[in-house]
Amino acid sequence: MDDSIGFASHDHAHCIHSGLAAVETYCKAHRLQFTPVRRRVLEILLEQHRALGAYELLEYLREEGLGSQPPVAYRALDFLVKHGFVHKIERLNAFIACMHPGETHTPVFMICRACNSVAEAQREPMQGQLGAVARAAGFLIERTVVEAEGLCPKCQD
Repeated sequence: MDDSIGFASHDHAHCIHSGLAAVETYCKAHRLQFTPVRRRVLEILLEQHRALGAYELLEYLREEGLGSQPPVAYRALDFLVKHGFVHKIERLNAFIACMHPGETHTPVFMICRACNSVAEAQREPMQGQLGAVARAAGFLIERTVVEAEGLCPKCQD
């Protein structure tokens, strides 16, 4: 069955399975602890395929008996963000599963202002106008966060 991921159709079950498998492989290779709570937080984000706030995630964890205090969710999110498995969407103060876990990339987030769905795309920060301005100033870009707000295809109809 195809479900919507961001703004495109895909095999949702495969997406969840491949996302978890990629993170498990990365954690084993880098000797990182992929605890049950960390795994479940990532799994929830993959299942929902939308940005969720820490307290929304905490509700899922509480219902499943995995913790009821905010530090439980925040510690898991800190680990997942630090290792690039989850991204923080600043505009929404929420988190979304990375579509390229364990890979070095520079994401761009397109956020629908009507339904808050989020799509992740990739770009090269040293290219384009921003890269040209940075080079002219002698500045080396190490990290950027780009969040574009607009309307997704469904909300434009």
